[in-house]
Amino acid sequence: MNKTDNQKTTLPIETMRHSCAHVMAQAVLELYPGTKLAIGPSTEDGFYYDFDPQGQHKFSELDFVQIEQKMKEIIRSKQEFVREEISKEEALSRFEKENEPYKLEIIQDLDDGTITLYKNGPFVDLCRGPHVQNTSEIKAFKLLSVAGAYWRGSEKNPMLQRIYGTCFLTKEELADYLLRLEEAKKRDHRRVGKDLKLFTTSPEVGAGLPLWLPNGATIRRILERYIVDMELAEGYQHVYTPVLAKTELYKISGHWDHYRGSMYPPMALDDDELVLRPMNCPHHIQIYKSEGVRSYRELPLRMAELGQMFRLEKSGELTGLSRVRSMCLNDAHIFCTEEQIHEEIIKALQMVEKAYKDLGFTPDTYTYRLSLGDRNDTVKYVDNPAMWDKAENELRVVFKELNLPHYEAPGEAAFYGPKIDIQLKNVLGKEETVSTIQVDRHLPERFQLEYIGEDGKPHQPIMIHRGIISTMERMTAFLIEYYAGAFPVWLSPVQAIILPIKDSVNDFALNFHLELQKMGLRVNLDIRNEKLGYKIREAQVQKIPYMLVIGEKELQENKVAVRRRDGKDLGAMSIDDFKSLIQDDINSKRSRFE
Repeated sequence: MNKTDNQKTTLPIETMRHSCAHVMAQAVLELYPGTKLAIGPSTEDGFYYDFDPQGQHKFSELDFVQIEQKMKEIIRSKQEFVREEISKEEALSRFEKENEPYKLEIIQDLDDGTITLYKNGPFVDLCRGPHVQNTSEIKAFKLLSVAGAYWRGSEKNPMLQRIYGTCFLTKEELADYLLRLEEAKKRDHRRVGKDLKLFTTSPEVGAGLPLWLPNGATIRRILERYIVDMELAEGYQHVYTPVLAKTELYKISGHWDHYRGSMYPPMALDDDELVLRPMNCPHHIQIYKSEGVRSYRELPLRMAELGQMFRLEKSGELTGLSRVRSMCLNDAHIFCTEEQIHEEIIKALQMVEKAYKDLGFTPDTYTYRLSLGDRNDTVKYVDNPAMWDKAENELRVVFKELNLPHYEAPGEAAFYGPKIDIQLKNVLGKEETVSTIQVDRHLPERFQLEYIGEDGKPHQPIMIHRGIISTMERMTAFLIEYYAGAFPVWLSPVQAIILPIKDSVNDFALNFHLELQKMGLRVNLDIRNEKLGYKIREAQVQKIPYMLVIGEKELQENKVAVRRRDGKDLGAMSIDDFKSLIQDDINSKRSRFE
């Protein structure tokens, strides 16, 4: 057995967080002997550990105070982290004696050779490291939540309990993070979506299959109309294609080999096997081929669809609208010549910039990422170095010409080519991929696409995959959290509500209601026998932009008293003035009240 001290040259936050996960596991074992250990890595903003209580105790947040207290005792004891190197046989024998089935399974899957363990105090864990020198270097931590997690992410395996925590270099950083976390909880699209009646789920329908309620369906419909109108104005042709296809289509495209684990099982029909599509591009390729050999004069051919897709996401990863199994993508594919690639990518980026501006995203809320392949990974990526070099350099040239700040991310490309990913920051400041632009020479080759060039000879077109506002589900989830449900007037499910004070003005209110509806406004009329204050508070809770109060005075003067959801009283104004006010909000796509 070779035993060496843990070597510490720097103290990155990931090292501290990983060490904190070990301390948490040690505390759990001391408090709840017999608990089985799985894995405990650091994460982007904290750490977690998966436990199997063996039916002895089910963890809840009520246990956190006790676990945290025990962790503080361990931290104060300044236990050294010591690294051990042992053989695979020794490791198997050791964890078999300790009756740790999950550790045994991990060890069995490792290559023969040296196995590393880390020990602090009486606690020993299977781990590659590194760790801090001793536990006292863990400065500020907090346990956050507990959730179910299948062992190794498979529903066929046991359900474990995952305790999440976070850890920072200072108490001030921790306090700031916890404040942001509380704000994120208030904005959580699942919570806001329920309060505003935007969407729901049903166990009878199934996990990851949200149901759009009228208010949410209104937002989705507005987004769909917005992006379709933009695409038509930019020369796109909209199509409809089926959500099913033969498995053969995806074997030709390569998706069957690369995405089989995310596809639904095939359905036998006569002599064919059909599958729910995980993406739309192979269908659009068939439309390109439907006209026979095309001419260079037809290019660029811009084809778009609000395409419904299906992904077999793991149940533990499903989240409201942001991670679902059925989604509608704002999808498009551009078939073009080599000479047209540059201009088409620029046009797509300009569409992204316009859409983000209209949706109210300020430049500091998103970044551009150039997602690259890996020439050494021929399993994940198509083995064609020359193709990758050419496509990646094309995207670099575009960034340079536009002087667009970006960063590069190796290993984040699609299997067939590099892509530009637009990364939006969520309420915690974490980046999520929302929009993409991808250059693809692989699929045109797989499907033997051609066009006749100006020289009269056949050539292979280039295919650009392009999604401006992502899926309707993900974008709606993002907008809910970004605005905390207080959508811009043009996106609000209900843009105004009319509140008559007494029955004697109901006819005037009804006529006003009809007048606004004829303008295309989304307006409600509340004639319930409730106090005005109650109605106003309820409208504010529902985040309705304008409350229009009508009493005897307003009836006599043909006016309306206007209040905003932010509490500002705009006073009485003429019907025409209010129409101009709200129409200006809509036309300008003003994101917030000034």
